[in-house]
This record gives sequence, structure tokens and C-alpha cells, in this order.
Amino acid sequence: MKKPIAGGSGGAAGIAAALPHVRALPPGRLTRWLENERLLAGFLLAPTVVILTVFIAYPFLMGIWLSLSSTSVGNPGKFVGLSNFVKAWNDSIFQVVFRNTFFYTFWATIFKLALGMWLALLLNRHFRGKRIVRASMLLPFIIPTVLSTFAWRWMFDPTFSVVNWVLYQTGFIVTKLPFLSDGAWAMWCAILINTWRGMPFFAITLLAGLQTISPDLHEAASLDGANAWHRLWRVTWPLLKPVTVVVVVFSIIQTFADFQLIYVLTGGGPANSTHLLSTYAYQLGVNSGLLGEGAAISLFMFPVLFAVVWIQLRYIRRLEGA
Repeated sequence: MKKPIAGGSGGAAGIAAALPHVRALPPGRLTRWLENERLLAGFLLAPTVVILTVFIAYPFLMGIWLSLSSTSVGNPGKFVGLSNFVKAWNDSIFQVVFRNTFFYTFWATIFKLALGMWLALLLNRHFRGKRIVRASMLLPFIIPTVLSTFAWRWMFDPTFSVVNWVLYQTGFIVTKLPFLSDGAWAMWCAILINTWRGMPFFAITLLAGLQTISPDLHEAASLDGANAWHRLWRVTWPLLKPVTVVVVVFSIIQTFADFQLIYVLTGGGPANSTHLLSTYAYQLGVNSGLLGEGAAISLFMFPVLFAVVWIQLRYIRRLEGA
């Protein structure tokens, strides 16, 4: 160590001169990569891209190829073009299934929207035990679909229906109601169960939208003489419309492609009267082994759902522009 120079700041200068100089090292290759925004973004997105490719893109492309071929179990098949689609379109059972899917989706969505809106308006009020009621509303949505559908199937069982027993004991009916043994009754039972299961999603989401609306708007409308209905139609609904559109579109997509509920409740019966596109595609593609025809039927859902999403996006953009 060098001797410090006496006087003034010589000591500090001596110490400074004695300290080693740290040489700045060049950044490593990994550091340079992490500092590059494009490389970092690609690195972070890579796992998601891989998952989407393996579980969504590949099955979708494979389904397109199967729908254009005569593939069946044990038979690689050959390219047949649009023959599977033409055969399905001319099939009388497919026509019933196609109408069933639209009927089921339309009425289930209408009931879920109406009851979900009513529950959201009810839960938006202040009352004792509101948090417990809100939490309990999620139970139908949380319970696994297969488990809850088995319970409903037991309630509507043609032989051991507890609903029939209660109605008979209370004197409302004289003979058993054909809940699942009649095609029309079975379809409405499926719509009822889908409404019961999907209504909490509507209620909670619409309730979140209601929470963002300022109470001052309703107070101002009340001072102007607007009653409850006018406040709902002129104040609440316009502000809640963007949220409602998104919820309805999600519900249409989920209901249109519903499989578990129908498969467990009726299996498509009686006499194919409750089959949807998804269950009928499963019956042909898996149970019957006609993979090409099953894939073609399942792909009939794609243009419908694509149109729904496209209309929803255009409508939301128009609302934002207004």
C-alpha cells in the first residue's frame, strides 16, 4: 500500500490511488438475449404456442383431413372431398340434429339471460346475507357437469322420478309425466338443466357489470320522473349492453357445442330426438367407428360459431364507436 501524502487531502488521494480499478465486463450472451424485447417475447410465448399447436391446431387440422376422407377404425381411407358433408346434409337424422342444436341453444340462452339478469338485479341490492347468497349462486356452475346431470337424470327417471312422486303425492298429476321417455319432454328437460347450470355465469358477470354503473345516474333519472322499468331500459341496459353481448356469445359457443349434459342425460334418445351435433358426431365417429363422417358433422359447428364471433366483434366495435 502506498504511503499517504501528508497534508490536505493527500490521505484520501493515496487511498484512492491504492484501490484496484474494476474493469467493466462485456454483457454475456444470455443477458443480451434477455435485453432483446423480441427474443424475450418469443421465449415467453413459446410454451403457449406449443400448447395451442398440440392441443388445438393439430386436432383441428386433423379433423379437417378426416372429414375429407373415408377414414374409419382400422381403415386409413382415402380422399373423398366433400362427400361426407353432402351425405350428412342429406341425412334425415342429421337434419333433426341440426334443428335440435339451434333450438336447444336459442331457448337455453334466452332463459339464462332472462333469469341471470333478474338475479343480477336482485343481488345488486343491499340485504342481509348478500355475500352468502352470492357465493351459493356459483354452486351449479362449480359442480362437475357429469355429477349434476346424473342427479337430474335420477330426478327425471321414467320409473323412479322423485319429481313425479312429489307431484303425484301433492295431487298435481294423476299419471306419470314422460320426462325422459318422450322426445319433446326430454329436450325441454335438457334446456332446463342447461339453464340451471349456466344461469350463475350470467348472474355473476352481469352483476359485475352492474357494479360499475354509478348510482347517481339512477338518482338523476328518478328525479326526472323515470320509474323502475324506464330506469332499467333507458339507463341500466345501454350501459350493460357490451357486457351482455360478450356473455351471450360465450354462452352460445358453449351451449352450441354442449356434449356432456346430453350424453349423460339422454345419450341422444329417445329415437335421436335429443341429439346435438356434438353427440351425434361422437356416436358416428367413436361408437360406429366412422371417423370421417363424424369429423364432418362436428365441423358443421365451425362456420356457425365463427359467424357468431364475427357478428359479436362487429357489434362491440360499433358500440365503442358510438
